[in-house]
Amino acid sequence: MDLIFSQYFTELIAVISITILTVVAPGPDFVIVVRNSLTYSRRAGICTALGVSTAVWIHIFYTLAGIGFILSQSILLFSVIKMLGSAYLMYLGISCLRNTNGLREINTRKNQKSISDFQSFKMGFINNALNPKATLFFVSLFTQLVSPETPLSIQLLYGAIASFSCLSWFSLVAIFLNRAEVKQVFFRIQKPVERLMGAVLIAFSIKVALSTSN
Repeated sequence: MDLIFSQYFTELIAVISITILTVVAPGPDFVIVVRNSLTYSRRAGICTALGVSTAVWIHIFYTLAGIGFILSQSILLFSVIKMLGSAYLMYLGISCLRNTNGLREINTRKNQKSISDFQSFKMGFINNALNPKATLFFVSLFTQLVSPETPLSIQLLYGAIASFSCLSWFSLVAIFLNRAEVKQVFFRIQKPVERLMGAVLIAFSIKVALSTSN
């Protein structure tokens, strides 16, 4: 076992490094987790993070199956994914801008029930699954950094590292944002923050729509 891991140690370090840098860089997934954590609850943020990390496996499986390469080379398929992802981000952004709810009490029962676990999970899952940048990231990761000779078991390990990194980072974000002092500040400036996050999501939507597969 030690021999196997030492053989692919350099590859493993490269995968971990690139994955962590990509995960912590602010993007649509980060904005969704932040929004649900601040607007609803820590539990909503963690469920959203779980949705993101679960969707990662979709990218991993189709990339390992060779479909990822087809997606990256097909203008039509890439465009379909790109437009679906862009439309979903636009929908979320507009929803933020149109949110007219008043300020919520911190940690009240009503706040905890304002969004279900499944709804939170679904938002994170769809957001990541329809993100063309995630598609290109995993295609690039497994075609440029991972050798074709690398055993499937180790490639799945790399995928597990990517998924766990997403879950860990976004869960930490959700936990930090639900500290009482952070929530108190947010509730005082909730409406402008909601509008800012809506604008950011719309900006990501436009960016995704204009992106290319190159």
